[in-house]
Amino acid sequence: MISVESLRVEFGVKPLFADASFVVNDRDRIALVGKNGAGKSTLLKILCGQQHPTSGTVSVPNDTTIGYLPQVMVLQDDTTVRQEAQKAFAHVAELKKRVERLEQQMNERSDYESDDYMALVERYTTEHERYIMMGAEGCEAELERTLIGLGFERSDFERPTNEFSGGWRMRIELAKILLQKPDVLLLDEPTNHLDIESIQWLEQFLSQSPSAVVLVSHDRAFINNVSNRTLEISCGRIIDYKVKYNEYVVLRRERREQQLRAYENQQKEIQDMKAFIERFRYQATKAVQVQQKVKQLEKIVPIEVDEVDNSAMHLKFPPCLRSGDYPVICEDVKKVYGAPEGASHLVFDNVTLTIKRGEKVAFVGKNGEGKSTLVKCIMGEIPFDGHLKVGHNVQIGYFAQNQAQLLDESLTVFQTVDNVAKGDIRLRINDILGAFMFGGEQSDKKVKVLSGGERSRLAMIRLLLEPVNLLILDEPTNHLDMASKDVLKEAIKAFDGTAIIVSHDREFLDGLVTKVYEFGGGRVREHLGGIYDFLREAHQGPLSSAEGDTLDSYFYKSQPSNAKSASKSIETPSGAVGGAQKAVGGASKGASYAEHKELQKRLRKAEKAVEESERKISEMEHRLKELDELLMKPENASNMEFVTEYTTTKKALDEEVERWERLSEEVETIDNKQ
Repeated sequence: MISVESLRVEFGVKPLFADASFVVNDRDRIALVGKNGAGKSTLLKILCGQQHPTSGTVSVPNDTTIGYLPQVMVLQDDTTVRQEAQKAFAHVAELKKRVERLEQQMNERSDYESDDYMALVERYTTEHERYIMMGAEGCEAELERTLIGLGFERSDFERPTNEFSGGWRMRIELAKILLQKPDVLLLDEPTNHLDIESIQWLEQFLSQSPSAVVLVSHDRAFINNVSNRTLEISCGRIIDYKVKYNEYVVLRRERREQQLRAYENQQKEIQDMKAFIERFRYQATKAVQVQQKVKQLEKIVPIEVDEVDNSAMHLKFPPCLRSGDYPVICEDVKKVYGAPEGASHLVFDNVTLTIKRGEKVAFVGKNGEGKSTLVKCIMGEIPFDGHLKVGHNVQIGYFAQNQAQLLDESLTVFQTVDNVAKGDIRLRINDILGAFMFGGEQSDKKVKVLSGGERSRLAMIRLLLEPVNLLILDEPTNHLDMASKDVLKEAIKAFDGTAIIVSHDREFLDGLVTKVYEFGGGRVREHLGGIYDFLREAHQGPLSSAEGDTLDSYFYKSQPSNAKSASKSIETPSGAVGGAQKAVGGASKGASYAEHKELQKRLRKAEKAVEESERKISEMEHRLKELDELLMKPENASNMEFVTEYTTTKKALDEEVERWERLSEEVETIDNKQ
């Protein structure tokens, strides 16, 4: 699809990369990796034609379409969500108008036997077949499935886009690109504004898409689940690994060990040559040998060793006073936005939870379900109803996006960190700054010239150096690369205090938290176990969105686990006395044994129907792919039998997907009654 030959990009004295050659093939799922500043985003811009290289060629066939999602883009504000997403089908709408015009021309004419009329009929037939093969009749259903998969509710479709935050509007742009079904998808940090369910939906979409994919992401779980090939930018070169990300990590480690051995051998050879030259420089009998050694020394090409990330660096929080046994206690906490007499919005109700000293817990759920709101309640930043107590001697370290705006802009990066560092840690400030991508001259930058992402990283470093016993981190990994995330994760694991982490990064949370609080539908549920234990349970849980098909079973089966998770509702019905009414492991909510058995019977029947529907969908999708390949062959281009079968199968598939959605809703309804 895309052929890159001898690519070279220079912005200064040293090129970003040189002599880069590779090919993007059909169905490639390429993870583009490298340290920050290595040129990943630049390479994506070159592949889509937005930027030109210093030298080299990028060859793209004329009929190849490319969809590009940058990290930052200009967004429109004058449409609804549905109207903006429908722009993805502009070419389909234009084709529909052409078909309608041709149909009108045929209706207005009566010279049915003329050559001109027959040519018109043939043109109409060709255009109509193209229209049908594009799946135009199912565009609206596909649009809704994509928006729901990316986290939107049906009630959001008619809302103006300017009512949404930048992160949600980026989801609309992602939806448009996916709906266009380009031959090549170039995605630069697509998960930055997605929650866990939407990330998993995107994983499934990309895995099933016929498009080639080149993506940049710092979400290790995401790129490993999607990729089947890895391109690394390192030492000014692009190295092609024909394996998925996890396997690349192993191969890269082996490659670097080989480079180190070769480098050490070369350095020994150089030292031996220099020693020989120095020893015999002034001996006439050795003049010829000395000159030979000098020439050999000049011809040696230094072996470069791949950059070493700083993930091996250890960082520990400074010691702090011991907090009380229960740093956070919530009883019947409720938060409603809006005036009682006007329109109001219930964020959550009857939240009852207790976080013990030393626990590491995660707040997860779709965006807008109240995770950050509860954090603000704990911090005392907003009013709420109910009882919320912060324990004795609790010292809170809080990280949120707005923390970055509170930094002193007159200071340099180094001064900002130096002002909070105490004791021996001050001797390692440069190492810490390097681990968070502020190495070298970057540490002398003034805070006022830093980007939003750089300020967030700097605020994170400050927090790591402050003596606290309760950490509250709201999306701490959004602007960190993998090495920096490893440093932060290790520091939190070694932290003696309590941590509350709001995050959608599964790999970051894995092995870090032992309890998960799930936010959704105005409720909060407690799940014991790690993040992957929660995800396996959430696949069958009442807060999962069956309509969006966001938690695909293939994902859970692929995750290792030695622990079983348990969950309990932490809702407290109004009027309840003595704490929350708990329903562990989905036990019956007051139903009799007979009623419970009947519900179980109905549930098994509904689940069987869902499985049968999924089997049919899989078979039809497989057949459509076969027909696609057949119709791509020139000899089958006018085969009406294939065209008719394709149209019929596509329509049946859309109907079966709608049936699957109804059946899934039925399963969820029955499950909620238990």
